[in-house]
Amino acid sequence: MKDEKEFFSTGGQKWVDTGGGISERVLSRDPDGTLTRLARWAPGTLSGEEIIRHEYVEEVYLLEGELTDLTLEQTFRPGDYACRPPGMRHGPYRTETGCTMLEIRYSAR
Repeated sequence: MKDEKEFFSTGGQKWVDTGGGISERVLSRDPDGTLTRLARWAPGTLSGEEIIRHEYVEEVYLLEGELTDLTLEQTFRPGDYACRPPGMRHGPYRTETGCTMLEIRYSAR
């Protein structure tokens, strides 16, 4: 279970580099892989060349910038939202200008 947290300023948290042009501010995390974070992609970031799949539910809400799904050939902008059940194919992604998103991951169980 995630730790209890009342409202707090996320601006005081440092961005942590996760590699490949992506940095994060983890808002909450559970040892089972449940995660809520802000993810920031630098301009020119590419998620890789492979289609992405994972074994958790992922919800993503784009806050700033743009993100292009190279398979769908579609660009997403602030206010766009995705909910991906385990095993759903998505990506790869690229951003020319950079973007920031809210990402929530949790088990399907």
